[in-house]
Amino acid sequence: MESGMEDPGRQAEAIAALPVPFARWFAEKGWAPRPHQLQLLDKARAGHSALLIAPTGAGKTLAGFLPSLVSLHERGKRKPGSGFRGIHTLYISPLKALAVDIERNLARPVAEMGLPFSIETRTGDTSQGKRARQRLNPPDILLTTPEQLALLIASKEAERFFKDLHYVIFDELHSLVTSKRGHLLSLGLARLRKLAPSLQTIGLSATVAEPDDLRRWLVAQQDAQDNLSALVTVSGGARPRITILRTEERIPWSGHSARYAMGEILSAIADHRTTIVFVNTRSQAELIFQELWRINEENLPIALHHGSLDVAQRRKVEAAMADNRLRAVVATSTLDLGLDWGDVDLVIHVGAPKGASRLAQRIGRSNHRMDEPSEAILVPANRFEVMECQAALDANYVGAQDTPPVGEGALDVLCQHIMGLACADPFDEKAVFAEIRTASPYRHIDEDLFLRALEFVATGGYALKSYERYAKIRKTKDGLWRVSHPDYAQQYRLNIGTILEAPVLNVRLVKQGRGTSGRGGPVLGQVEEYFLESLSPGDTFLFSGKVLRFEGIRENECLASDAWSQDPKIPAYAGGKFPLSTFLAEGVRAMLDDPAKRQSLPEQVRDWLAIQAEKSVLPRRDELLIETFPRGNRYFMVLYPFEGRLAHQTLGMLLTRRLDRISARPLGFVATDYALAIWGLEDMGAMLAARTLSLPRLLDEDMLGDDLEAWLNETWLLKRTFRACAVIAGLIERRHPGKEKTGRQVTVSADLIYDVLRVHEPDHILMQATRADAAQGLLDIQRLGDMLKRIKGHILYKRLDQVSPLAVPIMLEIGREPVAGSADESLLAEAADALIDEALG
Repeated sequence: MESGMEDPGRQAEAIAALPVPFARWFAEKGWAPRPHQLQLLDKARAGHSALLIAPTGAGKTLAGFLPSLVSLHERGKRKPGSGFRGIHTLYISPLKALAVDIERNLARPVAEMGLPFSIETRTGDTSQGKRARQRLNPPDILLTTPEQLALLIASKEAERFFKDLHYVIFDELHSLVTSKRGHLLSLGLARLRKLAPSLQTIGLSATVAEPDDLRRWLVAQQDAQDNLSALVTVSGGARPRITILRTEERIPWSGHSARYAMGEILSAIADHRTTIVFVNTRSQAELIFQELWRINEENLPIALHHGSLDVAQRRKVEAAMADNRLRAVVATSTLDLGLDWGDVDLVIHVGAPKGASRLAQRIGRSNHRMDEPSEAILVPANRFEVMECQAALDANYVGAQDTPPVGEGALDVLCQHIMGLACADPFDEKAVFAEIRTASPYRHIDEDLFLRALEFVATGGYALKSYERYAKIRKTKDGLWRVSHPDYAQQYRLNIGTILEAPVLNVRLVKQGRGTSGRGGPVLGQVEEYFLESLSPGDTFLFSGKVLRFEGIRENECLASDAWSQDPKIPAYAGGKFPLSTFLAEGVRAMLDDPAKRQSLPEQVRDWLAIQAEKSVLPRRDELLIETFPRGNRYFMVLYPFEGRLAHQTLGMLLTRRLDRISARPLGFVATDYALAIWGLEDMGAMLAARTLSLPRLLDEDMLGDDLEAWLNETWLLKRTFRACAVIAGLIERRHPGKEKTGRQVTVSADLIYDVLRVHEPDHILMQATRADAAQGLLDIQRLGDMLKRIKGHILYKRLDQVSPLAVPIMLEIGREPVAGSADESLLAEAADALIDEALG
């Protein structure tokens, strides 16, 4: 790893080498450039692309822009009559708000130095008129987002617009590269290198587990060698002050609202200048904002910020924060990244952070200066989250990171990009194949797979090639691929990008046994599709105060009938938006294993675990604890894998199938980030004692073979995943010129095509993309497989007569729905108290 410039003589020499306006500006401010800022400038002047990894407040933004500003100064003003000049620097931000914030913060030093060049933003909020003007008269520095870059690359003026491009700066690079959005951006970067061969890249990142992944991403890759950008790292920075809320209130055994802590959260807000209260989901943000206002007797100015709010409302909140007119803002991940609000002196994180890197990112919003410690309070919503918060705190102090890997490039994204290239100019397939392989996520793609993607864009694939509407590009006599009709280019530009809103389905009541035919009765409300997509007909679930039987999905509606069972098979998927990281899961398992590690936990959590050790057992870090016990007229099996909600949901689906085959008569399951509970009519403990049920066989890795395949074929999960891939790949458009396609139309189109491909072309490139997405994003197959390997020979089984303390949290999730009103809260509290009393004997 390369270190900063430590020699004072060399630093003075470097400052002296700065152009006069820059050296004068630093002197007037009484500042000296930080060593890493000068080092990054050195790397850029030597012609290298570079990755800067630095803690929050280290001046990353100025470091990233310094090479560009110096280069622009040296280039000088454009002479009158010298003709068109394209943009010089492109800044890519993951957030629109961050681009706006950077414009505000960068404009000031540029104006103070008297530098004669222009800086503008271009985001989804920018007017059409301004965008058109930018294409004709580009600014010197353009601050934009990945989606806008894709649009510019797909434009007829792309070659002209980017011909003078010298620098591309990627802010918060770690958050850009690991998703489909990052895959599209990597392909865009490969095209920019073609349009501007002398292009240099600068990546800025505060939190990253594998720096070399990002260094590869920044530069062109070749088969024979592993190309890496230069690396500048900044060590040090003030150590953050992080505490877990020490409360006199009773920490709930279950739940996600953290209502018990609202008074203490408000007191902390009152004791600080400005506080960001981070949560994991939009619904949590709404709930906590309302709760804080309910008890806010001093009328402290508190605002709300999340992605569903109107853009004007978000901008008002951001402006009020920048002007120090707010005491607190309750926010989701929309404020995770880089916004430089110096007066934020406290971050409160409600709920467990789910990842060490996410926590580091969020607490860095407090005291956004390298030499001042960030201050943060973690507020766990339940007792398991206390352990997760402690694991995250421990990880932060040792600087551990758990950012996900970059991964292989998504095939639906590749199809979208190929279409975009055709919209800009006719292209040669061999040249494009070579260009795509320079992008790090696609460096290993073979020619056959590329040609299948090209064929898909040209015809829709073998099963669809007889339909003219899927023939969007064609090969002409000169051997080049061109858009077959201008309307397709217009449609492409309206549907660009990889961010899809999570769809919801109406839940409509129908008569049992009618399936998906018939008109049906009233609509009971809406449920997010992710909950419904893994149900099979006949499954029961809880909604709107009723136990419902899932009949099927028709267009954009879930059809359900009244069920007389009191056991909803799949009552809810508890947990937040983010799955628990493997790193923090390992930390929680280590805590359960080590009495010394548990000493840092609050007394009431230590007591809870001590009673668990007395009534049942605490697992070792390499063990899977499984408990069985009766309750009422049901028999329960609870597993504690600590592998995250997605992996547990998949495990629950597969285990209930297996238990059904051996006549254990399972009724249902519920999954959280920490545990999985299955219940049924047969005594699974007795079956284990009689050896008619074997835990090693039940949890054998072979469940990820035929069982998984059979379940996937029965559920709607692959259909829904296919729809997302089809939209991203351009097979189905959400928007047409002058109109927008309804969710119902998109669903019908996708379902029909999926059925055709499953029968006639199961190896279609979008079917391949669908299975890859499902395995990684919705099912966490890799993590589940790793867990099944880990526990071989390490299953710890305990047969109990009653519920254990560790099982109480997940037992409280069975049948739970979000409830409103203090009476309902009281009823839930009474149920919780009864279960806890039972566990404590």
